[in-house]
Amino acid sequence: MKLTTQKNTWNELFTALTLSAVIVFTTFVWQGNSGFSLWDEGFLWYGAQRVMQGEVPLRDFMAYDPGRYYWSASFMSLIGNSGIIALRLSVYLFQTLGIFVGLLLIARTSKADSKYSLTFLLLASIILSLWMFPRYKIFDLSLSIFLMGALAFLVENPTPRRYFTAGACVGLAAFFGRNHGIYGVAGSLGVIAWLTIKSTNGPRLLQGSFFWALGIAVGFTPTLLMAIFIPGFGLAFWESIHLLFEMKTTNIPLPVPWPWTVNVNSLPLIEAVRQLLIGGLFIGIVFFGVVSIAWITHQRYKNKDVPPAVVAASFLALPYAHYAYSRADIGHLAQGVFPFLTGCLALLSIQSNKKKWPLALSLGAVSFWIMFTVQPGGQCLTSKQCESIEISGSMLQVDPNTASDIVLLRKLTANYAPHGQNILVTPFWPGAYSLLERKSPMWTIYALWPRSTSFQQQEIDRIKAAAPQYALIVDWALDGRDDLRFKNNYPLIYQFIQNNFYRLPDSPAPAYEIYKAKEAKP
Repeated sequence: MKLTTQKNTWNELFTALTLSAVIVFTTFVWQGNSGFSLWDEGFLWYGAQRVMQGEVPLRDFMAYDPGRYYWSASFMSLIGNSGIIALRLSVYLFQTLGIFVGLLLIARTSKADSKYSLTFLLLASIILSLWMFPRYKIFDLSLSIFLMGALAFLVENPTPRRYFTAGACVGLAAFFGRNHGIYGVAGSLGVIAWLTIKSTNGPRLLQGSFFWALGIAVGFTPTLLMAIFIPGFGLAFWESIHLLFEMKTTNIPLPVPWPWTVNVNSLPLIEAVRQLLIGGLFIGIVFFGVVSIAWITHQRYKNKDVPPAVVAASFLALPYAHYAYSRADIGHLAQGVFPFLTGCLALLSIQSNKKKWPLALSLGAVSFWIMFTVQPGGQCLTSKQCESIEISGSMLQVDPNTASDIVLLRKLTANYAPHGQNILVTPFWPGAYSLLERKSPMWTIYALWPRSTSFQQQEIDRIKAAAPQYALIVDWALDGRDDLRFKNNYPLIYQFIQNNFYRLPDSPAPAYEIYKAKEAKP
């Protein structure tokens, strides 16, 4: 019996890993060279490049928590390439691990003797991969799955060692993104409380909580060591936390696209249905979280078994719904949907074929309908407007607007900073620095939120020291909000540019304010 169980475990591991590798490789072949964002993808690319140059996230440049940058920079250094495709390969590797854990959770839940189990796992891998969007947020997407895996591991056999392991995973997730640490803590507390209901084995509440908290401390060690041994990082880390309280938000919010707000009469039928489905999912992820917690709690009181993956997904669904609602667009919905998806697929895997397949195929159809056209490869395929352009030695297919922006940046650099001089591009395009292999003269590589007078003065001092030869200000009102324009968020820096640069008259677009430094050499 023990040998059979071990054999099944190895089969599950091999199957999940193989399927995840195949689906991610297929995704890379299909769209690895499609799309490019000077915005958010550039934010990640710049950070990875600067880490390769010895800089420290948060201390030396605006960044998320350090984990993703060190992961990407380590892989890129290993293959000796700092280009965009190398960055994407590092991200796809992380995606492979994420889908692997998701498939393993489903495989361990499903009926192993079903002759259709492999087909179901293949369908599940396609569904999970469709929701892996946007590409530069795959770290966040995969982390939500890793946390489910850690909590399911605890539920499966709640021993002190597993409490510690679950806590360590939560702490390590926070090294990649502190929000994941918070969501992991919230989900863990729910699971720990659930385990105490009619508990007859395993450690008591206080003992289990102690090992879990100890695990968090150990998992968070990389951040703590950086704060202790890297000068300036501890202060920068604390200031990044203080900034969240100063802004009183974790994101720039958008209205929730409720189904009843969709103007179906003004949209093509296919897009109208898509918007209705998106709005329905914003409701569905919350509904799943509430109902599933009630159900698994009832089952626990009735001494009925519940699949560990379902327990983990249930308690993480509401925390990650917060992520989706923090900025209610398709990208953030994708970042908050994985507990819902994994929980649904795990539950479906143990249903009869008459229930399982219609519902699973429906979930696959909904996922395809919503996500295919926003994936980079889908965008190029459906729009048929992507253009080829060279970026860091690779030919990429990008939309015409991005292509023209890249041409503009290269032209400005060739005219005004051809010998490696510094440039200033703000507030939205940190990818310009990666593209042109330049260091940002500002710490704030993505200037979205208003900052204090003293902070702006520090940035002005940095700009003076860097002496950029030209400046490009993208004067857009983000989300249609005039208060978020750069001139309103950073008025002192904007005035400094006005005083120390000449504005050039031949801008290709009214929103692109182009300046040449007064001391710039021709």
